[in-house]
Amino acid sequence: MKDPVDILSALADPTRLGAIRLLWDGEEHCVCELMRKLGASQSRMSRHMATLKVAGLVIDRRDAQWVRYRRNPALSPAVAAVVDAALALPVTEKAEEIAA
Repeated sequence: MKDPVDILSALADPTRLGAIRLLWDGEEHCVCELMRKLGASQSRMSRHMATLKVAGLVIDRRDAQWVRYRRNPALSPAVAAVVDAALALPVTEKAEEIAA
């Protein structure tokens, strides 16, 4: 199991939490879609996704020039419960700005 500090740190950033919110549907999402929906540049989004990947929350797959991300299907029930709890928290103004 990954270090709880890595998991909680990964979820602490509004852009990363927004990405997790989008990826939590279990489907693959292209980095271009995440960039557009979260208002992030390609380099910024890539850094955020790398953090989520290191924390073990997402996996990726290269598709030509794009990278597609999805929820890590091998997450332990305990880690999935932590993410579910984070996603259940009320969305703050800052998170709404990012998601808009």
